[in-house]
Amino acid sequence: MQDHPSFVTMLDGNEATATDLSPLAFAGFAHFTAMQVRDGKVRGLDLHLTRLRTASMAMFGRAQSDADISRFLRMAVAAGPQNLSLTATVFSRHGEFTAQASYDDPAILVRSFPASSGPGGPVALDVVHHQRALASIKQVGEPMKTYAMRQAARNGFDDAVFVDQQGRLAEASIWNLAFWDGQTVIWPKADILHGVTMQIVERQLAKLGIRTRTEDISLADAESFAGAALMNSWTPGVAIRRIGSFEIPVSDAFNTLLHAAYQAEPAVRI
Repeated sequence: MQDHPSFVTMLDGNEATATDLSPLAFAGFAHFTAMQVRDGKVRGLDLHLTRLRTASMAMFGRAQSDADISRFLRMAVAAGPQNLSLTATVFSRHGEFTAQASYDDPAILVRSFPASSGPGGPVALDVVHHQRALASIKQVGEPMKTYAMRQAARNGFDDAVFVDQQGRLAEASIWNLAFWDGQTVIWPKADILHGVTMQIVERQLAKLGIRTRTEDISLADAESFAGAALMNSWTPGVAIRRIGSFEIPVSDAFNTLLHAAYQAEPAVRI
């Protein structure tokens, strides 16, 4: 550990230079994972590694080894404070708009920055009809997410929620959705990204004996629930108070349950 921890940007384990970073200004063909490190540890490391490996195989036809990626992550964590945010972005070294991958694709850029816990909530979500392409991959180059978020803010909301072509609630701009009927956690049935935090919460809920299910959820269905929440790498639960014009009860019990499930996941050193 350095005497003076710092945040870093590293390419394949080496400090990234301006030359390394300049192609990324136009690098939309890339995927990433984001995590929160606390006391030098992270929850769901296996899920992050699986996400990177699976997405790399889908996008590049090859993947860096889990061992190498873990080493790059570990170097970034060792250089920084005990609490930080960390992203690992996997991309093509020679940009996009080419039919053939580079021989040394993919590269991995690891960046650390100050820790975040997300908004406190409860939040109101504006409704946007949008279906993300390649929804199962956590990808860069999706301007609609930020566009929708900013338009929602202009409309007096905190963020935006996406409704798919079938009229189903799917996910929010950078969040998964979870609903509560008082006994069971309900996940939207739609083409979405199954976030790492969502996967952590789901597997820990099973261990706690809490039932979960997946079902089609329309806008009109939203106000029938006893609670709803957002989750991503920042936090396992931010209460939702309204989706569009539909009011939703703020359930402290549901939010407490989501946070308890997340905390039950062992935190491991990378």
